[in-house]
Amino acid sequence: MEYSDVSRRYPVFYYHDFAIIESEDELDVQFDFEIEGLSHFNPELILTKPAGGATYANLRTVREAAFSLGLMELISYWKLTCAPTVIVECGQLDSDQTAWWKNLYYNGLGEFFYKNNIAADPETFMDLRSTGEPITGHVDQRRFSGNLIPVGGGKNSLVSLNLLSGRKEENHAFIINHVMAAVHSAQAAGYQGKQLIIAERNIDIRMLEFNKAGFLNGHTPFSALCAFAASLTAVIYGIQNICLSNEASANDYAINGCKVNHQYSRTFAFEREFKRYMDAYITPEVHYFSLLRPLTELQTAGLFSGMEEYHSVFCSCNTGKKEGRWCGHCAKCLYVCVMLSAYLSDDRLVSIFGTDMLNDAGMQEVLDQLTGIQDNNPAGCAGTQEEVNTAIAMSIRNHERNGEALPALYQNYTQTSYYEYYRNKEVDWTQFNSENLVPEEYQNLLKQ
Repeated sequence: MEYSDVSRRYPVFYYHDFAIIESEDELDVQFDFEIEGLSHFNPELILTKPAGGATYANLRTVREAAFSLGLMELISYWKLTCAPTVIVECGQLDSDQTAWWKNLYYNGLGEFFYKNNIAADPETFMDLRSTGEPITGHVDQRRFSGNLIPVGGGKNSLVSLNLLSGRKEENHAFIINHVMAAVHSAQAAGYQGKQLIIAERNIDIRMLEFNKAGFLNGHTPFSALCAFAASLTAVIYGIQNICLSNEASANDYAINGCKVNHQYSRTFAFEREFKRYMDAYITPEVHYFSLLRPLTELQTAGLFSGMEEYHSVFCSCNTGKKEGRWCGHCAKCLYVCVMLSAYLSDDRLVSIFGTDMLNDAGMQEVLDQLTGIQDNNPAGCAGTQEEVNTAIAMSIRNHERNGEALPALYQNYTQTSYYEYYRNKEVDWTQFNSENLVPEEYQNLLKQ
């Protein structure tokens, strides 16, 4: 379906309400959205409560966090028609808050707009209005402490878990849905029982049916949704720090030729904005920061290469991570393989990924896209093209140093001008990005 058609036919989106249904063991947050003239949508997020029998649904911090989670969740349903008007009936947004959400929606949907050929204007793509009353509730007088570490199943969150292992008694691992790679990763790091929090996010099946019917579809800022789900979890559990695992390389634009970042919500710009939102509208007691922000992707891969106990459990393949397996044929699989090839042997890589991607001629075009030889950088691969080329150059030198034959893809790479430029490049272990929100004591862990 065409954007101009569906946005005209379905011009109004409603965020009618949110409800917090609390039992002795669980907190169930339910949302009521509507695209006028098309359908209602009722997604939910279910969280296991801490032991102790306390109640949370009437705390203002919890209600603000739940309301905000709804503002984040709605974008997955709004994108079906890109309704020009969004009316929030269950809360009140001040002018700064309204601008904050429109900025997140616009930047977080950058790839969606790009791939659907939507010429969205940051000011006029949405008229966001609120007609409800301010969120109210009891004052939260608890003291917050400890760390909540979101785990997605990839190498970065395992590096964070490893770096914070000395504080394990005050940590919780946090996962959205039972993604097996994430569950296995958290368990391998020793998190289970009360220290492993798994939130169940249930998508309204009607949205999926409209996707199949041809309504607008595409990438939404899932990392931002994780941020709001983590903030709700933190205020329920009284946790002080939400420790993300986004590296400095995530700040780079990911689609060549235009200012579109595949995951804006993984950037430092979003991190800084999210902290501002938390402080102003939910609670300043929860600190949101990315533990790995001072590091590059190539540095992070180097740290992870030495954590052999996790090599058999991690997985960040978008196709296979729910089942905890690498497909071995997509850009994300090859990208992770290339980054680790700077540090690991060919045999070790094959044992991790279950296939020899660097000798697979069918992956040549994908490698050329990752390096920039072809001007079509695959979205979703966090490292910069400079880091990809540097990783390949490091791997080639390791092969030469050990008297080993180069994999086929790297043999081809040596015939390019890229190799001549990058052949002597090396990871810079002195590099430490100062644009971060990491507390000083945690920065010292990274430096060590």
